[in-house]
Amino acid sequence: MQDELIAISGLTKRYDDFELAGFDLTVEPGSIVGFVGSNGAGKTTTIKCLLGTVFPDGGSVRLLGREVASCSPEHVDAAEHAALMQDVGFVPDACAFPDECTVEVVGRIGAGAFARWNGTVYAQLCRDFGLDARKKVKDLSRGMGMKLSLAFALAHEPRLLVLDEATAGLDPLARDQVLEVIRGFVADEQRGVLISSHITSDLEKAADRIVCIDAGRLIFDLPVDEITDLAGVAHCGAAALDALVASRAYAPGVLRAKRGAYATDVLVPNRFEFAEAFPEVPVDRASIDDYLTLTLRGEQL
Repeated sequence: MQDELIAISGLTKRYDDFELAGFDLTVEPGSIVGFVGSNGAGKTTTIKCLLGTVFPDGGSVRLLGREVASCSPEHVDAAEHAALMQDVGFVPDACAFPDECTVEVVGRIGAGAFARWNGTVYAQLCRDFGLDARKKVKDLSRGMGMKLSLAFALAHEPRLLVLDEATAGLDPLARDQVLEVIRGFVADEQRGVLISSHITSDLEKAADRIVCIDAGRLIFDLPVDEITDLAGVAHCGAAALDALVASRAYAPGVLRAKRGAYATDVLVPNRFEFAEAFPEVPVDRASIDDYLTLTLRGEQL
C-alpha cells in the first residue's frame, strides 16, 4: 500500500477564541476527500497547517510522506518545504494572482516557479475553461478566477490537489466541468484530492469520503456511500416519534432529530433496516446536506 498523501494526527492549534483540538485527517492515493463544516469550524486552519503557512501547537502533519509542520518554526527546513510543495497544487477561495497579469502571464509565472510546469496542459485547460490568454486577472469573474487557479494548480502536475471552496461562484454546468477534471486527476490511483466545500451536492458527485469538523473537532469521517446509500431521513408524526423512542431500537443518543410544525425529521443510520422495523413511517435517502445538518444541529433522541 502506498503512503498516505495526507496524514494529520492529533493536530492542535490554539487562538484566543478558537481551538483546533486533536484533529485527524487522511487522504490516500486515488481518493477524493470532501472536507465540510460551518464557517469557523477549523477547515482553513487545518489547510494552513497542512501547507506549512501556520505552525501548530501539537500533533503531526505529514504531507506526501514528509513531516511539514512543526510546533517550532525554526525546525522547518524552508528549502525542503519548497521542494515538497512542487508536488502540491493549491486552489484558494479567491484568485491570488496580481490584477494586471494576463492569463498568458500567469502561465509564465508557473513556468518560472515549477520544475515540471507543462505549458501545453495549462494552455489546453485555459481553452477548455474558456479563459482568453489576453484577459487580465482583474477582469475575470470570481468563477473564471477559480478556473484560472485550477488550471495553474494542475499544470505543474502535482501529486496532491488541495481545493478551498474551488467551485464557489461557478454555475452548475461549470461546476460539473470542474468536477470532471478533478475526477480525471485521480484516475491513475496515484494522486489524491482534498476539497473543502460548502456545496455538498458537488461532493456527492465526486468525493469518496466526507470528513466533518465542527468547533475544531472531528465529528465524522465516513465513506460517501455510507451517507447517501445507507443512511436515511425518517419523517415522523408525533405518535410515530413516541413509538420510535419507546421501542428502544436505537441506543440513546444515536438518532438526531429536527422538529418541524407537522413532523419530526430523524436521521437514521440504515434506512432499509428502519423501513423494516417501522414500515408505517416514510423514510427517504439522506443527502450529505441532510446528514451534516441533522448531525450538527439535530437534537439527540
